[in-house]
Amino acid sequence: MTVLGIETSCDETAAAVVRRESDGSAAILSNVVRDQLDLHRRYGGVVPEIAARAHVELLDAAIAQALDDAGLTFEEIDAVAATAGPGLIGGLIVGVVTGKAIALARGLPFVAVNHLEAHALTARLTDGIGFPYLLLLVSGGHTQLLAVEGVGRYRRLGTTLDDALGEAFDKTAKLLGLPYPGGPEVEKLAKDGDASIPLPRPMLGRAEPHFSLAGLKTAVRQAAQQRAPLSDQVVADLCASFQEAVAEIMVDRTGRGMALYLDQFGEDAPRQLVVAGGVAANQRLREALDRLCHAQGFTLHAPPLALCSDNGAMIAWAGLEHFARGERDDMTAEARARWPLDPDAPPAIGAGVKA
Repeated sequence: MTVLGIETSCDETAAAVVRRESDGSAAILSNVVRDQLDLHRRYGGVVPEIAARAHVELLDAAIAQALDDAGLTFEEIDAVAATAGPGLIGGLIVGVVTGKAIALARGLPFVAVNHLEAHALTARLTDGIGFPYLLLLVSGGHTQLLAVEGVGRYRRLGTTLDDALGEAFDKTAKLLGLPYPGGPEVEKLAKDGDASIPLPRPMLGRAEPHFSLAGLKTAVRQAAQQRAPLSDQVVADLCASFQEAVAEIMVDRTGRGMALYLDQFGEDAPRQLVVAGGVAANQRLREALDRLCHAQGFTLHAPPLALCSDNGAMIAWAGLEHFARGERDDMTAEARARWPLDPDAPPAIGAGVKA
């Protein structure tokens, strides 16, 4: 089965073609990503209306290039998958309408994909792992620990009570005067910094594996104000100190998530940790999680860097996972700004809408 995947949930316009063989193995035949960084950089963040208009302008060419790179035509595609949520509603509508139009014109099945599920299933595309596994999802809009029981079956163990991890990185970069996108800038400067500035580690030791990052971000602001005017070295030290605090928080919270995962699935359950989402590209975080996995007898699965950020290949693969199970959507499928993986999870006490 060969599927065209379309991704337009935020500020990457992406299209890809992925093929799944009868034995379950997969191959990425093409993966085209057109970023919009130059359009949003002057504003220090993504402007939804600008992003949606850019998707309209870029998507057709991205799809054409994805097919060309794969050496295929529409006649050789078996289905179309498009991100239907969660994300910026304007961009989602562009992708869903385009995907439906192709499917309708070509008489192809259409699959509406949950963007978070696509991140969650990427390790099955790259590493071929089986279920169940523990997922640490870290992106600009979400920070969660979930037990992945199967396609469409997710059990939330922990969530952020306020800021997502990617959001905390970007806001920290902004308050330090670093260019957008901020997360990679913080990581780059942290390599030359000394992680000696004292910062809090919120939620450490709590029984429930929830996260809270707003206070850490505020502590960075206070530390910066105390040291103003900031030299380049102090900025680097703040970046290193922030990143080290994040690493310790993620290790502590994920360790608690591992314990709950084994409690629920048994000590003989596959000890697999998948880290996915844009922040999964952070090398310090990967190193810290790898050490944690080694200590706890888990195996760490982290996508290649090109598949950490939003891309069409993960959407095509998620569509394939559902399509292989005989699942597809009709033309009434709608774009959704919010689409939790575990809609039945009880609200976390003190959490906002990002939980």
